[in-house]
Amino acid sequence: MKIKKYIEANEMEIINDLSALINIPSVIDEENHEKPFGKAIDEALKWTLNKFEKIGMKTFYDPSGYYGYAEIGEGSELIGILAHVDVVPSGDEDNWSFPPFEGVLNGGKLYGRGATDDKGPIIAILHAMKALVDNGTTFNKRVRVIVGTDEENQWRGICHYMRQEEIPAYGFTPDSDFPVVYAEKGLLQVKLKSELKSSIRVKGGNAMNSVPESATYHGSHLYKLEKQLKKMGFDHELDNDELYVIGKSAHSAKPHMGVNAVTRMVMALKALGVDTPAVDFIAEKIALTTNGELIFGSCEDEPSGKLTMSVNQIDISKYGEVIGMDIRIPVTVDKKFISLGLKRVAAKFGLKYEELDYLEPVYLSKDHPLIQTLKSVYEEETGLDGTPMATGGATYARSMKNCVAFGPNFPGTAKIAHQTDEYIEVNALIKCTQIYAKAIERLIK
Repeated sequence: MKIKKYIEANEMEIINDLSALINIPSVIDEENHEKPFGKAIDEALKWTLNKFEKIGMKTFYDPSGYYGYAEIGEGSELIGILAHVDVVPSGDEDNWSFPPFEGVLNGGKLYGRGATDDKGPIIAILHAMKALVDNGTTFNKRVRVIVGTDEENQWRGICHYMRQEEIPAYGFTPDSDFPVVYAEKGLLQVKLKSELKSSIRVKGGNAMNSVPESATYHGSHLYKLEKQLKKMGFDHELDNDELYVIGKSAHSAKPHMGVNAVTRMVMALKALGVDTPAVDFIAEKIALTTNGELIFGSCEDEPSGKLTMSVNQIDISKYGEVIGMDIRIPVTVDKKFISLGLKRVAAKFGLKYEELDYLEPVYLSKDHPLIQTLKSVYEEETGLDGTPMATGGATYARSMKNCVAFGPNFPGTAKIAHQTDEYIEVNALIKCTQIYAKAIERLIK
């Protein structure tokens, strides 16, 4: 109760810290060669480590800029808490109610890119640790907060850590949902390519793990395409010689919650009689589906549910065609079944398959001690049902054994990670901080 009240009393400090971190626009920038992922991500990493150092934790900054960590406690056993400071791009900032990199507090919500993924959670962990330290908690196990830098792309930061540093015995990542996630689907990201030149220009999608909220078209079918989009009821705008299809961004783990601007653009082009490898493949094998049923049929399992599939990037031009796809595979389904099946279907359309990334699934028993500990903490702090759940999200829990995702999203709340007007409710942020403090306290005992 003492720690809980301490956290409540420090609400404004928590809000200010999160706002300050959101103010650092830590989107990947590989054109800047001073640090692997750009100056802003490196600044966010250093800012975060400095905050942990100020509360009494010893910190380490990887000189190459791939990761950092903060540690406290004694003993041979190491508990890991894995988080990240990089964020996905903001998309069209004109669509935001508040600037995405200012951390604006309005109506009990703090708005900004990264508010829930993953800057809000890392600030909650920071203040959970501060509450424990300031209230005299004895750390008879070592707790290490590991801060990654490339989670939204290729995980090079955390992979660098795992090759060079001590691997925790167990732990959690505050980067998904409550109550506690016992299973995460396998994540496969691929590109399908054609070298055929095209007379049209289509481009859409900013990130491989976000449903694209816009797609643009240049070409001779401009006014016919506008008419077709109107006929199909797809939102669009015409601006001089560019036609925009307007969608709604969402996390790739839940593509049904978004509106895919790329697939809508392609379906309208196909209806006009445009035939290219990319257009034909998407229109015939994806269309408005999100579970891959036009390629794999019904693909699901009991622990984790249905496969999800999302076309998140497209680039059609005189230089060729590229489709970027994100696929979340049920935990008991063989990845080879999916990759070989997609490769065979793509080949029929003249598209070459290129695998970009694959992350193995997470699958712990619901009776695992770590799952049961986090479940009980959640139930005690909220009074809600703590039945463990499965998701399609890809979190750092995949990077080591005996690690699971734990929060920050509460049941029944809007899923706004990666979306326009991303926010976290202040009450939820404070409750997260209290839950994480109790969870850490319970794990070190």
